[in-house]
Amino acid sequence: MSAELVLLAVEAAASKTEHDSVVIEVGELIGITDHFVISSGSNERQVRAIAEEVERRLKAPAEGRSPRTIEGLDDARWVLMDYGDFVVHVFLEEARSFYDLERLWGDAPRLELPVRAEA
Repeated sequence: MSAELVLLAVEAAASKTEHDSVVIEVGELIGITDHFVISSGSNERQVRAIAEEVERRLKAPAEGRSPRTIEGLDDARWVLMDYGDFVVHVFLEEARSFYDLERLWGDAPRLELPVRAEA
């Protein structure tokens, strides 16, 4: 079920941004969550829109998942949404480059994502 929800979060993010999302499988390395979903927006408004869309889609009647906590929504540079078995990180583009979680977790496997459909 977690992988399906992770993919739903990725789809939600993709509906609001042109930036690619990455899913890092961290469960074997840290043991407190299974996946990090990393996405980004070009400005604070877009970062908020991505976070709100992820929350909306995961809260839909069929899924019913709410994040345990959401941090960073006020300044919208790095929004962290903790769903327990996965964590969604939505960055402002510059913050994503600065913190570079993809490099930090470079040894962790990546979840293969479906190819984004052409518009």
